[in-house]
Amino acid sequence: MSKPPPSTAHHHRGLAVMLASLSAIGPFSIDAYLPSFQEVGRTFHASPWAVQQTLTAYLVTFAAMTLWQGAISDALGRRRVTLAMLALFFLATVGCMVSWSIEALLVFRALQGMTAGAGMVIGRAIVRDVLDGAEARKLMSRISLVFAIAPALGPVIGGWLHVWLGWRSVFAFLALFTALLGWWCWRALPETLPPERRHPLQARALLGGYWSVGRSLPFAALVAAVTLNFSAVFLYIVSAPAFLVNLLHVSETGFFWLFGPITAGMVIGTWLSGRTAGRLSNRRSIALAYAIMAVAAGGNLLFHAVAAPALPWSVLPLVLYVVGSSLAMPSLTLMALDLFPQRRGLASSCQSFVQSSGNALVTAVLAPLLWGSAPTLAAGMAVLLGLAAVAFGLFLRAGRAGAPAPVTAASASPR
Repeated sequence: MSKPPPSTAHHHRGLAVMLASLSAIGPFSIDAYLPSFQEVGRTFHASPWAVQQTLTAYLVTFAAMTLWQGAISDALGRRRVTLAMLALFFLATVGCMVSWSIEALLVFRALQGMTAGAGMVIGRAIVRDVLDGAEARKLMSRISLVFAIAPALGPVIGGWLHVWLGWRSVFAFLALFTALLGWWCWRALPETLPPERRHPLQARALLGGYWSVGRSLPFAALVAAVTLNFSAVFLYIVSAPAFLVNLLHVSETGFFWLFGPITAGMVIGTWLSGRTAGRLSNRRSIALAYAIMAVAAGGNLLFHAVAAPALPWSVLPLVLYVVGSSLAMPSLTLMALDLFPQRRGLASSCQSFVQSSGNALVTAVLAPLLWGSAPTLAAGMAVLLGLAAVAFGLFLRAGRAGAPAPVTAASASPR
């Protein structure tokens, strides 16, 4: 069922939607059952902390497996690994739907996390398999544009399913979505990594690849910047039940108040990234993005220092922030992958591992510490953004110092 990839981004619109749908499984699985947290706790007589750990278990295994999925696809091909991971995710989702205890739900959520990240990891590698330069950035922006819908649709769909049919219907819907996506990928997903470009799954070669990627200061700095940029808004996503219900006093069906505006910011930011591809270099695009994020984080901190949390003022700074982070993400991601053009799957795995580990840390530690008040959440966002800016500054400094950064014709996009 392998097909040769088309030669230009114009012909990859269908592929962009498919890859975005594969990437969206991860955030959709996080967000869709957030409105059901209280009901899950009542069903299994579990504490809010215990229910929160079902999300932590998902994110921890998500992070652990993303470290390997790209490398496996470097050896076995993109298509085969994607289809296998979709099948396993479907089975884990059915397990969540029929869970009989909080411990069973914890196990099945962990199994979901082990497979949910494959679409995101392998999708990035597919983009760089088929396109270079500005065209790759445009396609990555299209994927991010479609991907941006998932965080908004997840809690909205999940909230209404929860009200109409109960929390188990959320996982039933996710299982159906996964089955349909798996059928589409089986019919239409091309194999973009021919056998002659694959790397065998040998322990020594893999360890050498991870060592080469892990010791690259430019790569580490770029990945840290991506991770911290997103962690600043992910803090609000995983704190949504406390932020919306406890601080802003909305109902389980009112989660769109947070996720709708965030999605609007993602759409605007990814659209700007696509429009400026070929006009602004990656570095200038990222500089503009950090200026936008700094204004947003500063405004958020100032408002909550002088006023009580209220709609829509507590949400508007988040929209502007996400515009900036979504503008920066395609450029930061492509710059990181271009450092290792011969091992993009492995590099994408390392990037996803760091991002997912950051998300797990935010979920398990940072969010519970900060979600008690709007000012502490705003301060958390500002600190994370400051650390992200420092990381990008380290990348620029490493570049000026002549740090090694493998570059080939495949990495011809301006940086």
